[in-house]
Amino acid sequence: MSTAFVDPAVYALRPDYRASLILAENLTPGPSDAGSEKLLADAEARHQGESATGWEQHPHVIAWREAFRAFGAKPQRFRPSVEALLRRVSDGLPRIDRLTDSYNAVSVAHLLPIGGEDVDAYQGPLRLVRAAGDEPFDTVASGAPATEHTQPGEVVWRDDLGATCRRWNWRQCVRTRLTTETTRAVFILDALGGLSDPELDAATAALVDALRDTSPAADITTRLLAP
Repeated sequence: MSTAFVDPAVYALRPDYRASLILAENLTPGPSDAGSEKLLADAEARHQGESATGWEQHPHVIAWREAFRAFGAKPQRFRPSVEALLRRVSDGLPRIDRLTDSYNAVSVAHLLPIGGEDVDAYQGPLRLVRAAGDEPFDTVASGAPATEHTQPGEVVWRDDLGATCRRWNWRQCVRTRLTTETTRAVFILDALGGLSDPELDAATAALVDALRDTSPAADITTRLLAP
């Protein structure tokens, strides 16, 4: 995590961008359980019955839509991850595994995009860049493994092997995603000007607490990336 960085070209696009990173080791992975279920249920309760216009007008959701438009991604087609989750609250958030459930719950509760990546699948430093357009991105298409490539100028998280998350926080690759075997993970909390520094700190603390609850033996460190 000490080598992670944000390329200056990204700050030129959005000078208000900050990333709060959480490195968690000695995690206890596994399927969804009572603990992760409670986190998700509490997050759902915050927005249950709320009309779409309630969260659609939140300054941070608006800021992320603007950021996507700035690098050519139409937010109606490629939704920021927090908006995609909020749209699922009325029908119930997905139950995936205890680690993924934890960060999804914090994402919805605190209204910011969060991603989780398996550190052991990484090659080289984690960095956020404007894509050259030749970065490979491994995904699934029609139920089968597939490789896509980024678009020039697209904002992506990547390592030495390729893009790990396309369109800032829209979709993660298969290679580095969390599984029920993950014991070392990095969590990325994305913030723009629509979310204050104290709000970002509160979301970071909430996720750290959730990880400690589900993995009491975890070693956790945090780092802020900012201009």
